Amino acid sequence: MVVTDENKKGGKTNPEKDLLKGSKRAAPNRKSPALLAAMRQAKQAHKKASSRDVLVANPYQVAEESKGIVQGATAMISEPRMAEHLCHWDRSYPECPERLTKTVERCKELGLLDRCSTLQPYSASTEDVLAIHTEKLVNLLKGTDKNENWDQLEEISSRYDAIYIHPTTYEMAFLAAGSATKLVEAVCKGEAQNGMALIRPPGHHAMEDAFCGYCFFNNVAVAAKKALDNGWARKVLVVDWDVHHGQATQQQFYSDPRLLYFSVHRYEHGSFWPNLKESDFNFVGAGPGAGCNANVPLNRTGMGDADYLAIFHHLLLPLAHQFAPDLVLVSAGYDSALGDEKGEMNLTPALYAHLTNMLSVLANGKLAILMEGGYCLRSLAESAAHTLRALLGDPCQPLGSLPAPSDSICESIVNTLYSLRPFWDVFKYHPNLKDERADQLKIHFPEVVWKGPDEPPATVFATRDCYPLQSDEFKARVNAKLDSIMNGYDLSFPPHRLGLVYCESMMDHVNEGEMTHVESPKRISTIYERHKEFALLERCLLLQPKKASLDQLKKVHSESHVQRMQNTSLKSSGVLADMAQAFNSIYLNKETFKCAELAAGCVVQAVDSVMTGKCQAAAAIVRPPGHHASASTPCGFCIFNNVAVAAQHALDTYNLERILLLDWDVHHGNGTQEMFKKDPRVLYVSMHRYDNGTFFPANISTQEAEAASADYVGVGQGAGYCVNIPWNKKGMGDPEYLAAFLQVVLPISYQFNPQLVLVSAGFDAAVDDPLGGCKVSPEMYGLMTRWLQGLAGGRLVVALEGGYNVTSISYGFTMCSKALLGDPIASVESTRVAPNQSAIASIRKTQQAHKPHWSCLKFYDYCLPNRDGEVPMGSYDSKTETDELDQAMSSLSLSSSLSPGVSSTQSPVDSDKPSFSEASTSQGISSSAASSPEGETITLDSGEKQKAAGQTLEDYLRELQAQGDEFSLVVPISDCPHLDRVEPLPEKGIDLNDKCVGCQSEAENWTCLTCYSVMCGRYVEGHMKLHSEQHSHPLVLSFSDLSVWCYGCESYVDAPAVHEAKNAAHLAKFGTEKPWTYGEPIKME
Repeated sequence: MVVTDENKKGGKTNPEKDLLKGSKRAAPNRKSPALLAAMRQAKQAHKKASSRDVLVANPYQVAEESKGIVQGATAMISEPRMAEHLCHWDRSYPECPERLTKTVERCKELGLLDRCSTLQPYSASTEDVLAIHTEKLVNLLKGTDKNENWDQLEEISSRYDAIYIHPTTYEMAFLAAGSATKLVEAVCKGEAQNGMALIRPPGHHAMEDAFCGYCFFNNVAVAAKKALDNGWARKVLVVDWDVHHGQATQQQFYSDPRLLYFSVHRYEHGSFWPNLKESDFNFVGAGPGAGCNANVPLNRTGMGDADYLAIFHHLLLPLAHQFAPDLVLVSAGYDSALGDEKGEMNLTPALYAHLTNMLSVLANGKLAILMEGGYCLRSLAESAAHTLRALLGDPCQPLGSLPAPSDSICESIVNTLYSLRPFWDVFKYHPNLKDERADQLKIHFPEVVWKGPDEPPATVFATRDCYPLQSDEFKARVNAKLDSIMNGYDLSFPPHRLGLVYCESMMDHVNEGEMTHVESPKRISTIYERHKEFALLERCLLLQPKKASLDQLKKVHSESHVQRMQNTSLKSSGVLADMAQAFNSIYLNKETFKCAELAAGCVVQAVDSVMTGKCQAAAAIVRPPGHHASASTPCGFCIFNNVAVAAQHALDTYNLERILLLDWDVHHGNGTQEMFKKDPRVLYVSMHRYDNGTFFPANISTQEAEAASADYVGVGQGAGYCVNIPWNKKGMGDPEYLAAFLQVVLPISYQFNPQLVLVSAGFDAAVDDPLGGCKVSPEMYGLMTRWLQGLAGGRLVVALEGGYNVTSISYGFTMCSKALLGDPIASVESTRVAPNQSAIASIRKTQQAHKPHWSCLKFYDYCLPNRDGEVPMGSYDSKTETDELDQAMSSLSLSSSLSPGVSSTQSPVDSDKPSFSEASTSQGISSSAASSPEGETITLDSGEKQKAAGQTLEDYLRELQAQGDEFSLVVPISDCPHLDRVEPLPEKGIDLNDKCVGCQSEAENWTCLTCYSVMCGRYVEGHMKLHSEQHSHPLVLSFSDLSVWCYGCESYVDAPAVHEAKNAAHLAKFGTEKPWTYGEPIKME
């Protein structure tokens, strides 16, 4: 591993070195020891990764292990006999045989079934079904098998909500559950990469002891339970996009941390079926499964593609990556599709392909789609077909121009995020009232609103005419709309998935004065050889290398620049060396012009192969790189701007109106941005290291620094079309790039709706790169590529820019090519932790700068309360878990007072430290619990004494201790040996508005209790920790929650010696003095 110093602030002495340096059941209160032990083990299994410093012996191991893993078969399982299940007494019943037959017909018409590996239908074993349902329920349905007493069947049906029973129902329900299980087994065991089950009757409403909502056995629950219990999978993600809440699936796994259930469903505050309070956002799971249930309730009709994309980008995908499943199941109802009489939503068929593509990066591609609802036959069939196309790797159809997400969906997303925030670190990024710009945002207080029925549930249910009907006029409008949408689809695809262009002659450009220069010819040869090693070349269309014409170069470069570079082939080495000194980080030789012509021409050739339909996507392994080259000047190893030449060629030749140019090179593509800063046809998006303007090329000049900042958005008509995400410290890795993609890149790109995507693919942000100083894994580059494939109908060109560790770039580029070839994306394990605070700050600045230009970013207008727990967690019992805790706490015997609890949700030292919330204890003993990475924290204060009522404090604390990670008790120490370092308050007191003296940050600031300097905590720039180490000032006070931390003891502290400072801060923050609450502390062993 090559290690170099970072860029130093200040001016430069050697221009070339600038770039080189730029471096349903509630548990009782009293639990048995056995149950407590089981809960502890389950909690350990569910425990999230909390450290960013995961040591990996070989950072390329995951990429290396993917060598032999190629695109596998897509399995299909169905059974024509499932059409025999029908409503005999009401042939207009929505859950009809045509739901299956029309869907299968459409998939056949598109030739999709012939491309699938067919699995034979399978009837579930009784044992598998009884793992989910009661024997009594199974036997009841068995009694109807082949029974043609229609009156009796209708009477039995009337006992259940929205059910009809046919003489074949028993057999078909077993077939549906068994076929779902067989598909899941095939995917888990590697017999298929992914697959789809076109089955009925559906399943996600079928409860343990009741049929419900057209469902008899819960197909997805039966399959998931067997996968988990048989060891086929350790963790399962179930995504339920049916328009009705899959309440039965939720109930089945509500306390199981092995399964994350995520549902998006129409709710309308409980007024929409199934009319259950448990379908709201505050039902997040219970016990060891707390946090593993996510509901996104849709509180109005008419939701569209933009709304669902927002849900995936801001909720599902961050959550799924931290959960890290090894199997993904989809309860795929299509009743949110356009024209469905039940859902009344407006999702287009193509959206389902995009959702499927996004999920395909999880669980090493192990994805099984199981059909649930959907009642507009044409929308159902087309949507299911698009889902299957995505599983097969076909390009997603563009979604067209997207509106802003609705206000209603933004509120729903924020509500769900708020409820999940205590359990998942990835949701800590959302703005709250403590943030610097909170006064500019909409303060949103999540609220549970119930508008559903309050009367007891019915005991007899209608069996006929119990569904909405659409008029012929409405149906005609729906068909016309579907005609318009589907006529815009191009369901053909090129004969080759990937074209690849490479020319060995580009290695002739060398630095003759420094043969070990990092911009080495081996950069491209190693990438090519890695593709050969991975057996990718024979799977690609090898494109003929071609030089760019002078006219093509002059479309973006000045004639003088082109001529000057052309003349280099005639000059001596000495003259060229002198000539290169006039430029920033450039070397030249006699072959430079030829190689630069080839590099630009090969990217043009890649674009042509994609735009003419020869290839779906293309990869260009080229050098010298290009994105720093301006119209008139070479810069930063770049001679001609290869991607800019290709972009302008595409605009001119193919009359394109929208090109996305994504630059993930660690250095800002200043040349590319400058060329297109006024052109709204090119959306330039860059993720780059910036270091507050001190990293190349921002350090060249003030103008370059401003152009690379988050505030720079473009000029004139191009305003909003330059999007910069500048990293202000080294070490950015997979979590940060994932967050940037989900919070900025994908939302803006989908709203832009490009016709072509070009990637300036520098790999100098990769792990071990000597210049970048970042930690992006090879597999992360594959993930980003797969998500980009969802845009522009899959027309995507990846062109090499920088990257100076030949091992890193060869694996990184190879993983991009594997993604473009449809191979499974290797799981990116490092995304299981949250992005660092510096990255979050950068992303927020970019969002703030671009909200006026991109309405998709309106989600970040919503500001949340500082504290979690303002909305009680939902519970299936009559008492909430908070009620139980209140009751337990009120029964404790306190013989003397406790030291008052003080906390910070993040200590200035380590996020792994247990935490208290002073705000939650200011009224004495409270049931509010501050979240910490170790689990829930119970906060105790000394303000009041409670009468004994059975259980003693010692008993209760021992029970909490037995639960291990489920609760962690933190009591700040009162005998800190460093209290003599606390100095009296300065005359000015404590000003909570003071900024960090080191970086002027207003986020997470602390004041030193010795010298009263104000500095930031570790998740900003860590200035307070550094101050403590340099000056031996151990005690500091948090501006956020007024806790006191001792660096010397590595503990929270509360004692009379710090009361003066805490009181001053309390007075400044709340306008009242802090009560004196110190006394003899209880001694706990």
